[in-house]
Amino acid sequence: MAGATLFSKTMFAGVYKDEYTGIQLYTVRDEMRVDPLGTLKAISGQGWKIVEHASYGNRKFYGSTPAEFKKILDDLGLKMLSGHTVMGPTAWDATKNDFSDAWKYTVEDAAIVGQKYVISPWLDQSLRTSYDGLRKYMEVFNKCGELCQKSGMKFGYHNHDFEFSQKLNDMTVYDIMLQNTDPKLVIQQLDIGNMYNGGAKALDIVKKYPGRIESMHVKDEIKGEKKSTMGEGFESTILGKGVIPVKEVIDLGRSSGGTTLFIVEQESYQGMKPVDCAKEDLAIMKGWGY
Repeated sequence: MAGATLFSKTMFAGVYKDEYTGIQLYTVRDEMRVDPLGTLKAISGQGWKIVEHASYGNRKFYGSTPAEFKKILDDLGLKMLSGHTVMGPTAWDATKNDFSDAWKYTVEDAAIVGQKYVISPWLDQSLRTSYDGLRKYMEVFNKCGELCQKSGMKFGYHNHDFEFSQKLNDMTVYDIMLQNTDPKLVIQQLDIGNMYNGGAKALDIVKKYPGRIESMHVKDEIKGEKKSTMGEGFESTILGKGVIPVKEVIDLGRSSGGTTLFIVEQESYQGMKPVDCAKEDLAIMKGWGY
């Protein structure tokens, strides 16, 4: 069953780890905006056990306090092991050499709701204008890892496409980030679809950084009819229908990437209903042994 200890003897570096399959709620973002409870009931009814949020603000998840949202999830047999909240430039106060209260609340609330991972899904343009500046900000990433560890969680980063297309001192932003963060403090959530628009291939990255990809956004891509607001030429689709060798990538993540959390995300639907896409994607993941 998806989300249970599916591969409890997955072994990397001599350590046995649990493995989970879940869904990013951005897949059903419009439904979550209108009817969070009803949408979560539908997701649970399909067989999903793990969810990842994409909505946190004013100390609330989809309009509910952390304690309230955790109860909603518990009542539906769901767990939220990870979530997306951007750690922007204002999260760190260099004059005080400390995180802002708002970011400390982000971490605190993530722990209350039961997260194991606090994932930042964006790196502000102002933080990647120079090689030295980006290297220095990676110290903040490491410090955030330490902050999350105090609450029994891990800090991570989720890529889009610019990390692979933008270079500073002839190095990609992604390489700079991984080479200047402590693997014990900062994990990577590799979005295997987003990166395709940046000219990178997931298989190459997993091979280059074994053990660093603790989580994946499982996604497939097809050529879109028009570019998105981010200027991408591809859009996500049902797993196995696009250009990404999805099963090969997640199998490699399982065997050598250190991946234990597989989060399915579909952002475009080609005329299908998002909840129907979620159901089909789950069936495909189960068929692949996840």
